[in-house]
Amino acid sequence: LTGVLDDCLCDIESIDDFNTFKIFPKIQKLQERDYFRYYKVNLKRPCPFWADDGHCSIKDCHVEPCPESKIPVGIKAGSSNKYSKAANNSKELEDCEQANKLGAVNSTLSNQSKEAFIDWARYDDSQDHFCELDDERSPDAQYVDLLLNPERYTGYKGPSAWRVWNSIYEENCFKPRSVYRPLNPLAPSRGGSCLFYFLMHLEFICLLFCTGLCLEKRVFYKLISGLHASINLHLCANYLLEETWGKPRWGPNVKEFTRRFDPVETKGEGPRRLKNLYFLYLIELRALSKVAPYFERSVVDLYTGNGHEDAESKALLLDIFRDTKSFHMHFDEKSMFAGDKKGAKSLKEEFRLHFKNISRIMDCVGCDKCRLWGKLQTQGLGTALKILFSEKEIQSLPENSPSKGFQLTRQEIVALVNAFGRLSTSIRELQNFKVLLQQTR
Repeated sequence: LTGVLDDCLCDIESIDDFNTFKIFPKIQKLQERDYFRYYKVNLKRPCPFWADDGHCSIKDCHVEPCPESKIPVGIKAGSSNKYSKAANNSKELEDCEQANKLGAVNSTLSNQSKEAFIDWARYDDSQDHFCELDDERSPDAQYVDLLLNPERYTGYKGPSAWRVWNSIYEENCFKPRSVYRPLNPLAPSRGGSCLFYFLMHLEFICLLFCTGLCLEKRVFYKLISGLHASINLHLCANYLLEETWGKPRWGPNVKEFTRRFDPVETKGEGPRRLKNLYFLYLIELRALSKVAPYFERSVVDLYTGNGHEDAESKALLLDIFRDTKSFHMHFDEKSMFAGDKKGAKSLKEEFRLHFKNISRIMDCVGCDKCRLWGKLQTQGLGTALKILFSEKEIQSLPENSPSKGFQLTRQEIVALVNAFGRLSTSIRELQNFKVLLQQTR
């Protein structure tokens, strides 16, 4: 796997070197910091698209929520869009002032009207989101320690897993709606399981119709394909190899990697999927370089309540931002949505709604651990897209106060960093598989 990627001027070798020697070691350390290891997620949201077909009963699908006593006080006490000690301490005062202002305008509002105003505010806030966000106030939302619930192969497969990826490619790839798929593994099969080859065919058909489309729609397909490839790499690299006397052994599975990515096994599609992984890496790398001014402000502390750790976390994050800015072959997002204003606006909204729909599909994943990491990685990519299309708002941020024009919640920040960390890990694991494959020949 070598050469220049399509739709950008970056080569694979440069990304490999940059990731191995600059990004990977630092992003690994950052993900171990308290601010980034605790992620609040609702794994009980119902699937909005089809009847629930039951959750996976395999023990490795289980996610262990974090006890309240383990959550740093600054994280569980803070509001979702506050990130500094001062902001958290001033929350009650802000609420009081806001109540007085509302009372001064009209003290006779009905409860129904107040609920409507809240819904309008939520609608306005969601207009720049590329993914469906969990309601952190829901009693079903729980903190999860990502380090204690690593992404790896759980055994989750079959009709439930097929339905999720089929819905993503079938209903959210930009293609003619008249195209139908000739295979359906949910139906009785004469020749045994055809799930893997069905998904390969599904992806190929989607690609076939996306190659003749404009840059934006090709980019959309590559993002989804790259995310799919990255998840598959994680599963191959952290596979359950054996379990004896209750002691599981996890590690790289070369046979599984070959099945998913070898040119012969995949009829030439494997290398294309891996190239899309590199393309996705460039997109999120670009987003990190663009959002740096947001975090460089003194008002942003990455607040957990531990002043020393907070300072070290921010210093490490800013160090990573400096590395991202030093990369000289970024993807140019300005080439997207650059046509006439009306057409560009319409296409951007279609792009946003397609991706938001994919984030909702993650609530249909039957395996809790797969759902956790699927939600986190789609939210991370959605946050990256939000950043790339908010350049003007980021450039006009005030130094000493949060901006209403552009904000990131803590959940978005945690998802952004961990999602990019997953991509960085995927590219690093790909180098490991190259070595393993050479050793087996």
